[in-house]
Amino acid sequence: MNARFPASARVRKGREYRQTFAEGQRVATRCFSLHLRPRDGGFCRLGMAVSRKVSPDAVVRNRIKRQIRESFRQRRASLPAADFVVVARAAAAGLDAAGLRAELERLWARAAALPPAAPVGTIAAAAGDPASPSPTPNPTPPGASRAEGPSPA
Repeated sequence: MNARFPASARVRKGREYRQTFAEGQRVATRCFSLHLRPRDGGFCRLGMAVSRKVSPDAVVRNRIKRQIRESFRQRRASLPAADFVVVARAAAAGLDAAGLRAELERLWARAAALPPAAPVGTIAAAAGDPASPSPTPNPTPPGASRAEGPSPA
C-alpha cells in the first residue's frame, strides 16, 4: 500500500472544515473527537485540529499530529469515502506515542460502528421510503369549504 499522504487526502479549506463540523456525525474518546461527513468520490480525507489549548508546546502538538497522520495512513484503505476531522483534546498531551495510537484505534473503531448517514433532502420521501414520514396534505380549516369562488349571501 502507498503510505504517502498527498494533498488530495487532506481536508484543506476552512469551508470544508465548517461543512464537516456542521453536517457530519461525531464520535469521541477521552483524548480525541472525530467529525466525519460522507463525500462523493472514491477516497477519504483527513483534517486535524490540535490547538494551543491541548498544549502550549509546539513540539507536543506536532507529535500528536504525526500520530494522527500515521494512524490515518494505516487505516485509510479500510475507511469509507468521507472527510474526517480529528480534534485533539487536552488529555492527548499527556499520552506517549503508544497511548495515542491506542486511543486513535478506539476512535477509528467507533467511527466504523456508526450507522450510515441519513440521506439529505426529500428524495427518500418521494421514493416511498417506509422510514421517512409521509407527507400530510394541508387540512381544510374548520368551517371553511373547499369550493372556490364567492360565498352565497
